[in-house]
Amino acid sequence: MHRSGVSPPARRRSLREWIGPGVITGAADDDPSGIATYSQAGAQFGTSLLWTTAFTTPLMIGIQLASARVGWVTGRGLGANLLAAFPRGVAVTLVLLLIVANTINIAADLAAMGDALQLLIGGPQHLYSGAFGVLSVALTVLFPYRRYTRYLKWLTLSLLAYVAVVLSVHVPWEEAIRSLVVPRFEWSAAYWMLVVAVLGTTISPYLFFWQAAQEVEGLRATPDAAALRSNPVFVAEHLYRIKLDTILGMVFSNVVAFAIMLSAAVTLFENGVTQIGTSAQAAEALRPIAGDFAFALFALGIVGTGMLAVPVLAGSAAYAAADLLRVPASIERKVTEAREFYAIIAVATAAGAALDFTPIDPIRALVASAVVNGIIAVPIMAALMIVASRESIMGELRIGIRTRILGWAATAVIAGAGVAMLASLAA
Repeated sequence: MHRSGVSPPARRRSLREWIGPGVITGAADDDPSGIATYSQAGAQFGTSLLWTTAFTTPLMIGIQLASARVGWVTGRGLGANLLAAFPRGVAVTLVLLLIVANTINIAADLAAMGDALQLLIGGPQHLYSGAFGVLSVALTVLFPYRRYTRYLKWLTLSLLAYVAVVLSVHVPWEEAIRSLVVPRFEWSAAYWMLVVAVLGTTISPYLFFWQAAQEVEGLRATPDAAALRSNPVFVAEHLYRIKLDTILGMVFSNVVAFAIMLSAAVTLFENGVTQIGTSAQAAEALRPIAGDFAFALFALGIVGTGMLAVPVLAGSAAYAAADLLRVPASIERKVTEAREFYAIIAVATAAGAALDFTPIDPIRALVASAVVNGIIAVPIMAALMIVASRESIMGELRIGIRTRILGWAATAVIAGAGVAMLASLAA
């Protein structure tokens, strides 16, 4: 074994083999609702909020490392670990908050995907939104875990469309880099509400539940995993894999968020377009300013990221609910073996799609859900950090001091931004 604690074979693995739940989770973070939030930040405040993408990167890494480690070490989802660490009422409340926020997010994402496809080819937006919902459920139900993750990995490439948008427009890079590393604060309700929305869509509770669950799925798909867990080489290799995968995924996620915010800042903000209601509106607004190529890339990216994010949103809610109900939960199982789990996925997706046919404006609900995510993330993150640090649950593999510092710092930052938002609203 090397002094790093990782065996030579682990070091020789290909990059493709190392890419897993962390990269998929990071990519799912840049869903159509996130695209709308980042676009609004760039359109309304220019480059002023670019610092949030750099600032949140280490915080995301810390909290996602904690969630991934909890799943891999315990072999149980986050919901089951919340039940083990807290009174049932606390666990149920946290999961219910997650399910409500996820359902609203699904509605906004499906609406944005329908809007984007309508912009590209014309036709009925509601029909497209419903079709995307059906397709998302079908892919989750019909494909076993190993094939499903291969499909998700390819969809992460759709996010490169936003990097291409930045490369296709003029960018004042000196100003952009300065805004990235030097925060510019403004004492206004609009500013702090958007900061909370950006934090809520970047460090979202559904990501914790999803990555923990995917580590559990990976264990189940590994032959003799239970026996190998006593092998220090196996443990070191997989903890290293989790670390590398998570860092790569979170950095990738925030590079894309930076590209979206920057593209909106240098095109929409600079041309007086300061209000963006949807990610599709952001794409449409780009066309007369940045050209058809940038518009098409932006719109296609919305569809691709939505196909990645909707199954993650529905799946994370299903994993959490199944943990509370103590029923089988796995996208590796057949429908007949996990009926309740797949039923929750279908109901959550259908409920989200149904919101698009009601008087409720899913886009207004999106803004509210991003803020709500930023608020409910605080107790969920605190609970996660307690679980990940508790020796009675994690044993000798509980998270280390650096991950604890980053995880608690992320919790404190989101809590502080929420307090600043409420204070600015009251002022």
